[in-house]
Parts: sequence; C-alpha cells; structure tokens
Amino acid sequence: MKQIEAVNDFVIKFANVNGSGSASANELFAKAILRMGVPVSPRNIFPSNIQGLPTWYEVRVTEEGHLGRRGGTDMMVAMNPQTWDADVAELEPGGYLFYDSTRPLPPSKFRDDIRVIGMPLTEICNAVYQDPRQRQLFKNIVYVGALSILLGIEPEVVEKLFSEQYKGKEKLLASNVQALHLGCDFARENLREPVGLKVRRADRVGDRIFVDGNSAAALGCVYGGATVAAWYPITPSSSVAEAFQKYCTKFRVDPSTGQHRFAIVQAEDELASIGVVVGAGWNGARAFTATSGPGISLMTEFIGLAYFAEIPVTLINVQRGGPSTGMPTRTQQADILCCAYASHGDTKHVLLFPEDPHECFEHAAAALDLADRLQTPVFVMTDLDIGMNQRLCKPFEWDDSKAYDRGKVMSAEELEAGRDFGRYKDVDGDGIPWRTLPGTHPTKGSYFTRGTTRDAYARYSERGPDYIYNMERLLKKFATAATLVPQPVLKPAARKTDLGVIYFGSTSPSMHEALQALEERGIHLDALRLRAFPFPDSVVQFLARHERVFVVEQNRDAQMRSLLVNELDADPAKLVRVLHFDGTPITARFIVQAIEAHVGKMAHTPGTAGAKEPA
Repeated sequence: MKQIEAVNDFVIKFANVNGSGSASANELFAKAILRMGVPVSPRNIFPSNIQGLPTWYEVRVTEEGHLGRRGGTDMMVAMNPQTWDADVAELEPGGYLFYDSTRPLPPSKFRDDIRVIGMPLTEICNAVYQDPRQRQLFKNIVYVGALSILLGIEPEVVEKLFSEQYKGKEKLLASNVQALHLGCDFARENLREPVGLKVRRADRVGDRIFVDGNSAAALGCVYGGATVAAWYPITPSSSVAEAFQKYCTKFRVDPSTGQHRFAIVQAEDELASIGVVVGAGWNGARAFTATSGPGISLMTEFIGLAYFAEIPVTLINVQRGGPSTGMPTRTQQADILCCAYASHGDTKHVLLFPEDPHECFEHAAAALDLADRLQTPVFVMTDLDIGMNQRLCKPFEWDDSKAYDRGKVMSAEELEAGRDFGRYKDVDGDGIPWRTLPGTHPTKGSYFTRGTTRDAYARYSERGPDYIYNMERLLKKFATAATLVPQPVLKPAARKTDLGVIYFGSTSPSMHEALQALEERGIHLDALRLRAFPFPDSVVQFLARHERVFVVEQNRDAQMRSLLVNELDADPAKLVRVLHFDGTPITARFIVQAIEAHVGKMAHTPGTAGAKEPA
C-alpha cells in the first residue's frame, strides 16, 4: 500500500459528537498550523440540534493558499462510533485513520488501503482525570497533542495559543497544557511509525487576517454608520447581531457619559424586526436586520412596503439550505430569486454578493450607503459557508475621511427657500426622488408615507397615469442602481476562448482553483465574478462575447441563471448550469468534473463551439 505523502498540502477531518467540546480543540489545531505560516481553510459541519448528533470539522492545509473545499480526506480523526463506517469510507486510498483504540474493533471495521493509527485516548484520560466531563473535554486536547507530534506541528505554538486564550486563568491554562503533553508524550513513545503528512514552517500567510463573515459584516455595519439593529434569532445569522452588539459596546459608547449611541432590539419575530428597521430607516437612522431564508419569507410584506414607499433598509441574509426549514446548518445560495423579487407585485431589489469576509465588511458598509442613496431595501447575500466559518482574507480597510452618502435629503434651508418638494417626483432623471426626514421643518416638507398608490407629491391617487409614472420611475432608479453597485470582476483566460464562466459569492475560492486545474487540462475560460444585482452592462457584454457560458451556483434550480435570462433576455441555450446543492460547500473537483464533462460532449457534437484550444 502506497501511503499519501504531502507537506503543507492535505485535508484532515475530525468526526466528533456535537456538544463534546471538540469544536474549540479542533479550531486550536487549525490556528496552530496558521501560526506556523501555513494557510488553512477550516469548515465546521454541525447539526441543527444542541448536542448528541454527529459533527465534523474539516481543515484544508494548503501552502498554495487555496481556500475552497478540495474534496476528499487524507486523514480522518474518527471519534464518533455513529458515523464510523461513513468516515472510514471517505478516506482517500493511502490515507490515515486516527482513532481511540481503548475499545478493540474487529478487522472488518478497517480498510486494507489505509494506514490505521490507534491511541487509547479514553484509557489515558480515565487514568488522569476523575471528573467525567473533564475526561471528555481533555480527550480532545490529548489528540491535538498526539497529532502535533505525528504531523510536525510545534507544541510550543499550541501552548502559546493556550496562554492567549486563558490569560489570567492560570488553572485552566495549566490543565490544558497538561492534556496537550499527555498526547505529545504518548505519541513520541508509542506512535513511532512515520506519517506521510507533514506541516513545515512557511511564510505564506502574510498580513491576512482570520475571521468569519458574520463578524466582518457586523463590523462593516458599525463602520458604515448603522445605529439601529433589529433581529430575531435564526441560524446561521444570529452571530451578526451578537457581533454588532460587541462592536457597538466597544466603539459606540460615549467614554465620558457612558451613553449608548446605538439601539439593538431582539424582536418577538421576524415581522417585528423588519418593522423596526423600516421605521428607523423612515426616521433617518441607518438600520439593518440579519436573517436567513425563512426570515426573508416572513418579512416580504414589509420589504414590499419599503420598496414602494422608498425607505432605506439593509438586510444581511446569511443563506442556508431550503425550502421551508430545510437544512438550517448547511450552506446554499438558494435565496436569490426570493430576495431579488421579494414581495408581491412588480418589485426588484438590490443584491450584493460578497466572496469572503473582507467583502462582507465592505459590502455591509456599502449596502447602508446604497440604501440611503437609492431609498430602497438592499440585501447583502452571504451564506453559512462565509458567515460561520473562519477564513483568511485581506485586512479590512477604512478611510476615516469618508463621508456617508445620505442621498437626496432636502434640508430645512432648501425648503425655506421655496424649493419644490415632490416626495416621489423625479427631478434629475435618475429615478431617485428627494426625501425629507421627520422634523426637518415645522411647516414644509411633510408628506404622507403610504404603501398604496399616489402621485408625485405623495397624494393618494388611483389614476393609471400616476401609478405608471411611479412604477416606471422605480425601474429608472433600478437602472441607476446598476451603475452604483459593486461591479463584476473579470479574469480573462490565458488565451482567446469562446467559453466563459459566471460565478459569485462563496463559490469564488473553489472557482479560482478550478480555473487553474481546467487550464492545465487545456480548457480555457474567461471568468466573470458577479458582485451585485442589478447587472451592469459589462455582464451583457460578457455574455455577448462567448458562445457558451457556465453559470456556477449552489442551488437546485439555477436561480442566478434564471435571473440572467429574465433580466437580460439572455439566450437560455447559451447558459450552462453547474449546480451543487447537497448543503456542503462546492469543491474545485466538482466544478472541474462538471465543466470537463460538458466540454467533452461539446467536442463530440457537430456544430458546437470549440472548447479546447490547441496546445
């Protein structure tokens, strides 16, 4: 049997039971490798109950810096008897199985083409610790110690992480270091057969930071000027509001008076939370809510009101698997259509698609500007993979001289000077009317805010021409939005090609890796990463330049493809679906296989565009 051998390039997966305390130990393992200068991309795969069900933590170690899921597992740390068979089956041939050998298992439980490493973890912990909970918790630290020796991770790095985590808590620090050394010592003395997977010090992390997208979005809301957040708990978005509160406590409390310069409301449900945000936006505050697909479903009537009454609202939608309750702790890009057209009647909403925590920060701040400028709901379309997993990304940047874009807000001075004020009147040709904030002037600039039809001066009207004027003006405003949203990012192929690929959001890391692999196979694609809807003209031009365009997305019904067809009148035959929707993050392997298979069919079909360029 040939064992897998790799330095700074492998995937290790931990199979545990939810509620066993393994998550912090597994995260410690990933951070230790990161501290050694080697990029990692961890993903926590957890159930939607509190404890008792299987959970996995996958760490991709990659000196090349690939941050998407690779697919396949080189080492499995199998700590859950419930999932043993599936976990063992997932290993690549030549891979490594690390397990608790306290209780012997029959040969039928193993594979002939993998290396098995047994360590009596339960026996070791039972001999040292008397408390059952300590035995469970420290068993996780013991295996981290053993893996450090087997893989070449410096135990001193792990100890340093402990000292930072338990600063001022010497008793906890000492007990964790003790458990770590229990694992290290056992591995040195008993696990002497070499493992072909190694971590070697490098300098490939640079100045990048390690952060999750939900924290990044929350901080973006703080820097973007949000002062009001209203939310109702829902996985996987709850930590957005929690992080916002943490950052506001740090940055939005007057140091001299202790006065809070923010308001955070945990409402009784999603309807109430969006209602608070709409009311705050109408009053002139920058306000947002954080939710997921089921929350969006409940919020649609208020979203429609904000669209038609033209009230700034920002929504952070951390997407999960659907429909209905779906898969609360799995990831998808399945809310695209429901957000793009949220509410009944003719509505179209601005959507932003961040690719990583860095863009979660940028897009959250930008959404607040756009909501004010456009006087409309703006959605930041992140997902569980970006939101709840820590990811390496560029450091956040902020220009302290930046002024918030409040859009067309008429002042008391302008009103006093006799300036004409028509709340829903287009005076500049961009479809965006002027607004006033409550209390701007004692007698001028007031209007009735309604969700029913009106004329340009906000007076109730059911006249067809008044309705058409407003609806067509809203379309004009939407066209203006296409020039203001974050623009697509084009990555041309190394040589001329009539094949293109469109992707967005959390598919980005795997797509970058897949493009490289496809190029090595002689398949060249121009790549366009969408960052927003409505689509700018550059998307139309990209579609026009290519005979076939693959659309890569994580949902069943090709929702982004449908949006391209519906909004741009794109030829459906030109747009090829590449769909991944099992709830796990898409992998580079999946993308390569799907595109390569389609290109192979094209090559054997007379009259289709050429796919492979000559070598």
